[in-house]
Amino acid sequence: MAFINVEIKARVDSADRLRALLLAKNPKSVGTDHQIDTYFNVPQGRLKLRQGSIEKHLIYYERPNISGPKTSLVSLFKADNHSEDLLNTLNMALGKKVIVDKKREIYYIGNVKFHIDQVEGLGAFMEIEAMECSDYPDQNSLKEQCDHYMEYLEVEDDDLIHLSYSDLLIQMNEGK
Repeated sequence: MAFINVEIKARVDSADRLRALLLAKNPKSVGTDHQIDTYFNVPQGRLKLRQGSIEKHLIYYERPNISGPKTSLVSLFKADNHSEDLLNTLNMALGKKVIVDKKREIYYIGNVKFHIDQVEGLGAFMEIEAMECSDYPDQNSLKEQCDHYMEYLEVEDDDLIHLSYSDLLIQMNEGK
């Protein structure tokens, strides 16, 4: 399944404040997932295997490294069964780039997905992902949704992160 989303990632000072603002909107709570994302070496974009108790997918995405709302082309493959075999095959074929270990709270308001993340080695973050659907079929309408929730959740420009967690971890490890 391939789709477009417009997303942001931001540092979080207070996960409790963010959670309270989200809960005031009565979102659908999916739960908290412990996710291990293994990124692989690919010539373009990013390829990761997400192993969690709620979300288990092979995910390919292309997204620019810019601050603020950015458009991603995403392709998902449900990897429920035999994810360990898939992990081993991808490691052999492509090589492991980096592993991201996080605890993720997942919420939905309509087609917009919210994450409150605690990423091992990096700290606390939040994400907003406005996902393509019949009511919001284009980048402009998705960006408007993303902008709306950024304002509601009081996301400041200084809080925005332009890199993926994988890129942040690679930068941090290279600096050691």
